[in-house]
Amino acid sequence: MPLMVEIVSTPSAQDLNDLSKIYADAPTWLLAPYADSAALVEAALADGELLAGRFNDHLLGAALLQRGASHWRLSHLCVRGLTRQRGIARRLLDEAQRLATAAGLPLHLAGPREQAACRALAAAAYLPLDSL
Repeated sequence: MPLMVEIVSTPSAQDLNDLSKIYADAPTWLLAPYADSAALVEAALADGELLAGRFNDHLLGAALLQRGASHWRLSHLCVRGLTRQRGIARRLLDEAQRLATAAGLPLHLAGPREQAACRALAAAAYLPLDSL
């Protein structure tokens, strides 16, 4: 069964539990400007910006996808620690790129420029890196 990528609008109790596990492994810098992972998830759900990857009824990765007038921004990309190195982040990034392209707008990544992981992902994906 393939990883299904979706915008999460009405999360189940299981989805909320999965999201807390996804962001539990996240470094503190990834959560900024939010106070904690719960605040990040709450804001993303309220704004309809939570992009997530689902496999076997569990969310394994998530990111915020902001739809702007001039470009879309993907930020706060995180995959649950137990499932890293399996292409989940790449699948989320590819789907965000597909959605932005379908809307006729470019996709940018957003994150702290001082973080090597953010710069490396932007370079590997050939996308501009915006500051948060």
